[in-house]
Amino acid sequence: MLTDEAIIKIKAGDGGRGCVSFRHEKYVPKGGPDGGDGGDGGDVYFICDDNCHTLSDFARKKEWLAENGENGRPKKQKGKDGQDLFLKVPPGTIIKVLEKSGDKTNEMILSDLTKVGDTLTLARGGRGGWGNVHFATATRQSPTFAKEGTAGEEEILKLELKLLADVGLIGLPNSGKSTLLSRFSNARPKIADYPFTTLEPNLGVVKIFGKEIVVADMPGLIEGAAFGKGLGDKFLRHIERTKTLVHLVDINSENLASDYRIIREELKNWNPLLLEKKEIVVLNKADTMGEREVQKIAKKLSEDIKQPVLILSAVSGQGIDELLEKLV
Repeated sequence: MLTDEAIIKIKAGDGGRGCVSFRHEKYVPKGGPDGGDGGDGGDVYFICDDNCHTLSDFARKKEWLAENGENGRPKKQKGKDGQDLFLKVPPGTIIKVLEKSGDKTNEMILSDLTKVGDTLTLARGGRGGWGNVHFATATRQSPTFAKEGTAGEEEILKLELKLLADVGLIGLPNSGKSTLLSRFSNARPKIADYPFTTLEPNLGVVKIFGKEIVVADMPGLIEGAAFGKGLGDKFLRHIERTKTLVHLVDINSENLASDYRIIREELKNWNPLLLEKKEIVVLNKADTMGEREVQKIAKKLSEDIKQPVLILSAVSGQGIDELLEKLV
Protein backbone atom coordinates (compact mmCIF):
# COMPACT_ATOMS: atom_id res chain seq x y z
CA MET A 1 0.00 0.00 0.00
CA LEU A 2 1.18 3.49 -0.78
CA THR A 3 2.36 5.35 2.32
CA ASP A 4 2.46 9.05 1.52
CA GLU A 5 2.95 10.62 4.95
CA ALA A 6 5.21 10.03 7.95
CA ILE A 7 6.46 11.88 11.02
CA ILE A 8 9.98 10.98 12.12
CA LYS A 9 12.78 12.13 14.39
CA ILE A 10 16.29 12.44 13.01
CA LYS A 11 19.46 13.00 15.00
CA ALA A 12 23.01 13.55 13.83
CA GLY A 13 25.83 11.84 15.71
CA ASP A 14 27.39 13.36 18.81
CA GLY A 15 31.05 14.31 18.77
CA GLY A 16 33.40 12.04 20.71
CA ARG A 17 35.10 13.10 23.97
CA GLY A 18 38.65 14.35 23.98
CA CYS A 19 41.09 12.02 25.73
CA VAL A 20 43.05 12.73 28.93
CA SER A 21 46.33 10.85 28.64
CA PHE A 22 50.06 11.20 29.40
CA ARG A 23 53.02 9.55 27.79
CA HIS A 24 54.27 6.56 29.76
CA GLU A 25 57.35 5.23 28.02
CA LYS A 26 60.68 3.85 29.13
CA TYR A 27 63.33 6.56 29.37
CA VAL A 28 60.65 9.28 29.26
CA PRO A 29 60.13 9.87 33.01
CA LYS A 30 58.07 13.02 32.62
CA GLY A 31 56.02 12.46 29.48
CA GLY A 32 53.68 15.26 28.63
CA PRO A 33 49.99 15.11 27.73
CA ASP A 34 49.15 13.10 24.59
CA GLY A 35 45.36 12.78 24.66
CA GLY A 36 43.82 12.81 21.15
CA ASP A 37 40.69 14.59 19.93
CA GLY A 38 37.28 12.97 19.65
CA GLY A 39 35.83 12.14 16.24
CA ASP A 40 33.07 14.19 14.63
CA GLY A 41 29.50 12.86 14.63
CA GLY A 42 27.86 11.77 11.37
CA ASP A 43 25.52 14.06 9.44
CA VAL A 44 21.98 13.19 8.25
CA TYR A 45 21.19 13.60 4.54
CA PHE A 46 18.06 13.07 2.44
CA ILE A 47 18.51 11.88 -1.15
CA CYS A 48 15.87 11.85 -3.89
CA ASP A 49 15.98 8.32 -5.37
CA ASP A 50 13.76 7.06 -8.21
CA ASN A 51 14.05 3.50 -6.87
CA CYS A 52 11.87 4.59 -3.93
CA HIS A 53 8.12 4.84 -4.43
CA THR A 54 6.66 5.15 -0.93
CA LEU A 55 7.40 6.44 2.57
CA SER A 56 6.62 3.08 4.18
CA ASP A 57 10.12 2.71 5.70
CA PHE A 58 9.61 5.96 7.60
CA ALA A 59 6.12 4.96 8.71
CA ARG A 60 7.55 1.80 10.30
CA LYS A 61 10.67 3.33 11.86
CA LYS A 62 10.22 6.64 13.65
CA GLU A 63 13.78 7.45 14.78
CA TRP A 64 16.83 7.69 12.52
CA LEU A 65 20.23 8.24 14.12
CA ALA A 66 23.60 8.89 12.54
CA GLU A 67 26.68 7.34 14.17
CA ASN A 68 28.46 9.08 17.05
CA GLY A 69 32.12 10.01 16.77
CA GLU A 70 34.54 7.84 18.75
CA ASN A 71 36.36 9.18 21.78
CA GLY A 72 39.97 10.33 21.42
CA ARG A 73 42.78 7.92 22.28
CA PRO A 74 46.28 8.14 23.80
CA LYS A 75 49.30 8.98 21.69
CA LYS A 76 47.43 11.91 20.14
CA GLN A 77 45.18 9.58 18.17
CA LYS A 78 41.96 11.17 16.95
CA GLY A 79 38.78 9.16 17.38
CA LYS A 80 37.07 7.84 14.27
CA ASP A 81 34.39 10.08 12.75
CA GLY A 82 30.84 8.74 12.86
CA GLN A 83 29.31 7.49 9.61
CA ASP A 84 26.88 9.82 7.85
CA LEU A 85 23.27 8.65 7.49
CA PHE A 86 21.74 8.82 4.00
CA LEU A 87 17.95 8.53 3.86
CA LYS A 88 16.42 7.82 0.46
CA VAL A 89 13.01 9.27 -0.41
CA PRO A 90 10.92 9.10 -3.60
CA PRO A 91 10.69 12.02 -6.03
CA GLY A 92 7.95 14.39 -4.97
CA THR A 93 8.74 14.26 -1.24
CA ILE A 94 8.14 17.44 0.73
CA ILE A 95 10.15 17.74 3.95
CA LYS A 96 8.71 19.88 6.73
CA VAL A 97 10.12 20.65 10.17
CA LEU A 98 7.66 20.55 13.07
CA GLU A 99 8.02 23.13 15.82
CA LYS A 100 5.84 23.30 18.92
CA SER A 101 4.58 26.68 20.04
CA GLY A 102 2.52 26.15 23.19
CA ASP A 103 -0.29 23.76 22.31
CA LYS A 104 0.13 24.43 18.59
CA THR A 105 2.48 22.62 16.20
CA ASN A 106 3.76 24.73 13.33
CA GLU A 107 4.93 23.24 10.02
CA MET A 108 7.65 24.87 7.95
CA ILE A 109 8.63 23.53 4.53
CA LEU A 110 12.38 22.92 4.30
CA SER A 111 12.57 21.37 0.86
CA ASP A 112 10.62 19.82 -1.99
CA LEU A 113 12.68 17.00 -3.51
CA THR A 114 11.47 16.44 -7.06
CA LYS A 115 14.66 15.84 -9.03
CA VAL A 116 16.46 12.51 -8.81
CA GLY A 117 19.83 12.98 -7.13
CA ASP A 118 18.82 16.07 -5.14
CA THR A 119 20.52 15.93 -1.74
CA LEU A 120 19.61 17.84 1.40
CA THR A 121 21.57 18.07 4.66
CA LEU A 122 19.09 18.08 7.51
CA ALA A 123 21.23 17.64 10.64
CA ARG A 124 24.91 18.31 11.23
CA GLY A 125 26.95 16.04 13.45
CA GLY A 126 28.56 17.35 16.64
CA ARG A 127 32.24 18.31 16.67
CA GLY A 128 34.73 16.11 18.47
CA GLY A 129 36.16 17.44 21.74
CA TRP A 130 39.83 18.40 22.16
CA GLY A 131 42.21 16.07 23.95
CA ASN A 132 44.30 17.35 26.85
CA VAL A 133 47.29 17.85 24.55
CA HIS A 134 45.66 21.13 23.44
CA PHE A 135 45.53 22.54 26.97
CA ALA A 136 49.23 22.31 27.91
CA THR A 137 50.90 25.66 28.54
CA ALA A 138 54.16 26.84 30.08
CA THR A 139 52.47 27.21 33.44
CA ARG A 140 50.12 24.20 33.12
CA GLN A 141 52.24 21.40 31.77
CA SER A 142 50.05 18.50 32.91
CA PRO A 143 46.37 19.34 32.20
CA THR A 144 44.08 16.67 33.63
CA PHE A 145 41.05 17.65 31.62
CA ALA A 146 39.82 17.50 28.03
CA LYS A 147 36.86 18.86 26.13
CA GLU A 148 33.56 17.05 25.63
CA GLY A 149 32.24 16.66 22.12
CA THR A 150 29.19 18.70 21.09
CA ALA A 151 25.77 17.14 20.54
CA GLY A 152 24.51 16.43 17.03
CA GLU A 153 21.54 18.38 15.70
CA GLU A 154 18.10 16.80 15.86
CA GLU A 155 14.76 17.58 14.26
CA ILE A 156 11.18 16.34 14.18
CA LEU A 157 10.18 16.12 10.53
CA LYS A 158 7.01 15.52 8.58
CA LEU A 159 7.45 13.85 5.21
CA GLU A 160 4.72 14.17 2.58
CA LEU A 161 4.74 12.48 -0.80
CA LYS A 162 3.02 14.03 -3.80
CA LEU A 163 3.15 11.70 -6.78
CA LEU A 164 4.76 13.05 -9.93
CA ALA A 165 2.56 12.29 -12.92
CA ASP A 166 1.80 13.92 -16.26
CA VAL A 167 -1.88 13.01 -16.15
CA GLY A 168 -4.31 12.55 -13.28
CA LEU A 169 -7.49 10.50 -13.71
CA ILE A 170 -10.24 12.00 -11.57
CA GLY A 171 -13.95 11.42 -11.10
CA LEU A 172 -16.53 10.06 -8.69
CA PRO A 173 -16.10 6.49 -7.37
CA ASN A 174 -16.78 3.78 -9.93
CA SER A 175 -16.50 6.12 -12.93
CA GLY A 176 -14.02 3.75 -14.62
CA LYS A 177 -10.64 5.31 -13.84
CA SER A 178 -8.88 2.06 -12.92
CA THR A 179 -10.24 0.27 -15.98
CA LEU A 180 -8.99 3.10 -18.19
CA LEU A 181 -5.54 3.01 -16.59
CA SER A 182 -5.32 -0.75 -17.21
CA ARG A 183 -6.13 -0.16 -20.90
CA PHE A 184 -3.50 2.57 -21.11
CA SER A 185 -0.60 0.67 -19.59
CA ASN A 186 0.67 -2.45 -17.91
CA ALA A 187 -0.61 -1.24 -14.54
CA ARG A 188 -2.89 -3.73 -12.83
CA PRO A 189 -5.11 -1.76 -10.44
CA LYS A 190 -7.88 -3.48 -8.49
CA ILE A 191 -11.12 -3.24 -10.49
CA ALA A 192 -14.66 -4.08 -9.37
CA ASP A 193 -18.21 -2.81 -9.83
CA TYR A 194 -18.58 -1.00 -6.52
CA PRO A 195 -17.44 2.36 -5.13
CA PHE A 196 -14.01 2.86 -3.55
CA THR A 197 -12.37 -0.12 -5.22
CA THR A 198 -9.23 2.02 -5.49
CA LEU A 199 -7.87 2.77 -2.02
CA GLU A 200 -4.56 4.26 -3.12
CA PRO A 201 -3.21 6.04 -6.22
CA ASN A 202 -1.98 3.79 -9.02
CA LEU A 203 0.64 4.80 -11.56
CA GLY A 204 0.92 3.60 -15.13
CA VAL A 205 3.20 4.52 -18.04
CA VAL A 206 1.69 4.99 -21.49
CA LYS A 207 3.98 4.88 -24.55
CA ILE A 208 2.62 6.63 -27.64
CA PHE A 209 4.31 8.35 -30.59
CA GLY A 210 7.68 7.62 -28.99
CA LYS A 211 6.79 9.54 -25.85
CA GLU A 212 6.19 8.23 -22.33
CA ILE A 213 3.32 9.65 -20.28
CA VAL A 214 2.95 8.86 -16.58
CA VAL A 215 -0.72 8.49 -15.62
CA ALA A 216 -2.03 8.42 -12.04
CA ASP A 217 -5.39 6.87 -11.16
CA MET A 218 -6.67 8.84 -8.15
CA PRO A 219 -9.11 7.22 -5.70
CA GLY A 220 -12.68 8.41 -6.24
CA LEU A 221 -13.57 11.76 -4.76
CA ILE A 222 -16.94 12.48 -3.19
CA GLU A 223 -18.71 15.64 -2.08
CA GLY A 224 -16.91 16.99 0.99
CA ALA A 225 -13.62 15.22 0.20
CA ALA A 226 -11.58 18.42 0.59
CA PHE A 227 -12.82 18.66 4.17
CA GLY A 228 -11.99 15.07 5.12
CA LYS A 229 -15.06 13.17 3.95
CA GLY A 230 -14.45 9.77 2.36
CA LEU A 231 -10.97 9.01 1.03
CA GLY A 232 -10.40 12.10 -1.08
CA ASP A 233 -8.56 14.36 1.35
CA LYS A 234 -5.73 11.81 1.55
CA PHE A 235 -5.13 11.93 -2.18
CA LEU A 236 -6.05 15.41 -3.37
CA ARG A 237 -2.46 16.49 -2.77
CA HIS A 238 -1.29 14.12 -5.51
CA ILE A 239 -3.44 15.91 -8.08
CA GLU A 240 -1.43 19.10 -7.46
CA ARG A 241 1.59 17.58 -9.25
CA THR A 242 -0.19 16.58 -12.46
CA LYS A 243 -0.07 18.65 -15.65
CA THR A 244 -3.38 17.53 -17.14
CA LEU A 245 -6.59 16.15 -15.63
CA VAL A 246 -8.76 13.57 -17.34
CA HIS A 247 -12.17 13.94 -15.74
CA LEU A 248 -14.28 10.79 -16.11
CA VAL A 249 -18.07 10.97 -15.86
CA ASP A 250 -20.20 7.80 -15.83
CA ILE A 251 -22.75 7.99 -18.64
CA ASN A 252 -25.22 5.95 -16.54
CA SER A 253 -25.46 8.61 -13.83
CA GLU A 254 -28.82 10.32 -13.28
CA ASN A 255 -27.22 13.78 -13.20
CA LEU A 256 -24.02 14.01 -15.23
CA ALA A 257 -23.53 17.77 -14.91
CA SER A 258 -23.91 17.56 -11.13
CA ASP A 259 -21.32 14.76 -10.96
CA TYR A 260 -18.90 16.93 -12.93
CA ARG A 261 -19.46 20.00 -10.75
CA ILE A 262 -19.05 18.04 -7.51
CA ILE A 263 -15.50 17.11 -8.46
CA ARG A 264 -14.69 20.62 -9.68
CA GLU A 265 -15.94 22.06 -6.39
CA GLU A 266 -13.74 19.69 -4.39
CA LEU A 267 -10.70 20.70 -6.44
CA LYS A 268 -11.53 24.35 -5.77
CA ASN A 269 -11.95 23.78 -2.03
CA TRP A 270 -8.61 21.99 -1.82
CA ASN A 271 -6.61 24.38 -3.99
CA PRO A 272 -8.20 26.87 -6.41
CA LEU A 273 -5.13 26.61 -8.66
CA LEU A 274 -6.24 23.08 -9.59
CA LEU A 275 -9.07 24.61 -11.63
CA GLU A 276 -6.47 26.20 -13.92
CA LYS A 277 -5.01 22.85 -15.02
CA LYS A 278 -5.76 21.54 -18.48
CA GLU A 279 -8.79 19.28 -18.34
CA ILE A 280 -10.22 16.70 -20.72
CA VAL A 281 -13.81 15.71 -19.91
CA VAL A 282 -14.58 12.09 -20.77
CA LEU A 283 -18.02 10.49 -20.88
CA ASN A 284 -17.17 6.90 -19.97
CA LYS A 285 -18.98 3.55 -20.29
CA ALA A 286 -20.38 4.40 -23.72
CA ASP A 287 -20.66 0.64 -24.41
CA THR A 288 -23.63 0.36 -22.02
CA MET A 289 -26.16 2.01 -24.36
CA GLY A 290 -26.91 2.71 -28.02
CA GLU A 291 -24.88 5.10 -30.20
CA ARG A 292 -27.73 7.56 -30.79
CA GLU A 293 -28.49 7.86 -27.08
CA VAL A 294 -24.79 8.27 -26.28
CA GLN A 295 -24.46 11.15 -28.75
CA LYS A 296 -27.55 12.83 -27.32
CA ILE A 297 -26.28 12.58 -23.73
CA ALA A 298 -22.81 13.80 -24.68
CA LYS A 299 -24.23 16.84 -26.47
CA LYS A 300 -26.39 17.80 -23.49
CA LEU A 301 -23.51 17.39 -21.03
CA SER A 302 -21.26 19.53 -23.22
CA GLU A 303 -23.87 22.28 -23.30
CA ASP A 304 -24.44 22.09 -19.52
CA ILE A 305 -20.78 22.37 -18.53
CA LYS A 306 -19.71 24.46 -21.55
CA GLN A 307 -16.85 22.07 -22.29
CA PRO A 308 -16.07 19.66 -25.14
CA VAL A 309 -16.87 16.07 -24.14
CA LEU A 310 -15.02 13.00 -25.41
CA ILE A 311 -17.03 9.77 -25.68
CA LEU A 312 -15.15 6.73 -24.44
CA SER A 313 -15.48 3.13 -23.33
CA ALA A 314 -12.59 1.87 -21.23
CA VAL A 315 -13.97 -1.66 -21.64
CA SER A 316 -14.34 -1.82 -25.44
CA GLY A 317 -11.54 0.65 -26.23
CA GLN A 318 -13.79 3.17 -28.02
CA GLY A 319 -12.29 6.66 -27.93
CA ILE A 320 -9.02 5.64 -26.25
CA ASP A 321 -6.83 6.47 -29.26
CA GLU A 322 -8.44 9.89 -29.54
CA LEU A 323 -7.85 10.53 -25.84
CA LEU A 324 -4.19 9.51 -26.11
CA GLU A 325 -3.67 11.87 -29.03
CA LYS A 326 -5.12 14.73 -26.98
CA LEU A 327 -2.84 13.88 -24.06
CA VAL A 328 0.29 13.80 -26.23
